[in-house]
Amino acid sequence: MTNDTITDIITETRTKMKSTISVFENDLQGIRGGRASTTLVDRLVVNYYEQDTELRQLASISTPEPMQILIRPYDKTALKSIEKAIRESDIGLNPNTDSDVIRLNMPPLTRERRQDLVKFLHKRMEEARIAVRNIRRGANDDLKDFEKEKLISEDDLEHGETEVQKLTDQFIGQIEELGKSKEEDIMKL
Repeated sequence: MTNDTITDIITETRTKMKSTISVFENDLQGIRGGRASTTLVDRLVVNYYEQDTELRQLASISTPEPMQILIRPYDKTALKSIEKAIRESDIGLNPNTDSDVIRLNMPPLTRERRQDLVKFLHKRMEEARIAVRNIRRGANDDLKDFEKEKLISEDDLEHGETEVQKLTDQFIGQIEELGKSKEEDIMKL
């Protein structure tokens, strides 16, 4: 019973941390290097009829040119809300509305813009690290609850916390590696 309980918690923790890494990798795709990418805006949250909705659910998003993103809302009444969400986001682009489409023209990557992207990257990395640490805290809380309920021993609790910490270190290491690689990509001329 006790080993199964700990194994279940470790397995669940690993799954949640892998999911966090997947989300982080998707975020990294949105941080552009030398060309426009729809992933920069597809998960942007738009207030659409008082509902928070991802942009990809409200519009078709494409890159007709290497340095341009084209957003074509399915519902033309969403245009203003989408524009507002883009302006208020931290992607640093100004939407150009042309009748029923929004164009985002990517500025060339200046040294200053590269530094801004690196700051944005570091913010995303910290969010991912915090998510992993929150998963660790949840797993450790579960282990402590099981120990209080006498489902596992004190030694099992210690063993479980050690395993959870190993997972945490492993996944935070992955975040660091992915972030470092993306930073090198951004700073490459």
